[in-house]
Amino acid sequence: MIGNRGRVTGAIGPGLIGEVLLNVRGGTEAFYAYPADPEENIASGTQILVVDFEPPRTVYVQRWQPLGR
Repeated sequence: MIGNRGRVTGAIGPGLIGEVLLNVRGGTEAFYAYPADPEENIASGTQILVVDFEPPRTVYVQRWQPLGR
């Protein structure tokens, strides 16, 4: 799970349990999501990176930031 990229489908923020879609085992699955930075808000549609995982279906995420060229 850690290191997977995905997309926010339910807003993530302080006091909110958000939702993300991740590619898992050849399909797409929904996971509950919290921000890695407890003060951050992440809007629906934003690309994210999974930085922590709590089984069975909870992830901690941050905004995806591609490397600059």
